[in-house]
Amino acid sequence: MASEVAIANLYDDCYRRLVTQLYAFTGDLAEAQDAVQEAFARALARPDHISGIDNPEAWLRTVAVNLVRRRWRRRRLFDTIMMRTRPVTTSVEPGPEPDRTDLLAALSQLPRSYREVIVLHHLADLPVDEVATTLGLPIGTVKSRLSRGRTALATRLRPAEVRQHA
Repeated sequence: MASEVAIANLYDDCYRRLVTQLYAFTGDLAEAQDAVQEAFARALARPDHISGIDNPEAWLRTVAVNLVRRRWRRRRLFDTIMMRTRPVTTSVEPGPEPDRTDLLAALSQLPRSYREVIVLHHLADLPVDEVATTLGLPIGTVKSRLSRGRTALATRLRPAEVRQHA
């Protein structure tokens, strides 16, 4: 019973923060909420396990990130299978207007590998080594992706007039 109360307190303390981080990570609020809720459900299924963890919020974040990444892999596989059986149609969406560009839109244009490290490092405020641990990557890879991602993000956040003259 005490461990369930501890998990309820943990939920109150960090649910919104985790959803916000995962939302920036995925660009999809429903997916972010589902992943964080699933992480908490896993914590409730093993309350003794989570009570022995030094940083339960980091554990929940790692579980939620891994759930999202697993869904993306499954979706990519499904899309690959579906493309074999259905004709490919593409639609072009206009880019955001310069006055409506925001961080989330710019993040959504980045490759996932860059978006993951930028969100965890800058929005979740994790140090590089913890980002590496969370994503299961070498520290050098995280640093490289951060550098490339920042450059790509800066390009997308510049006003259109500045991009045209650059």
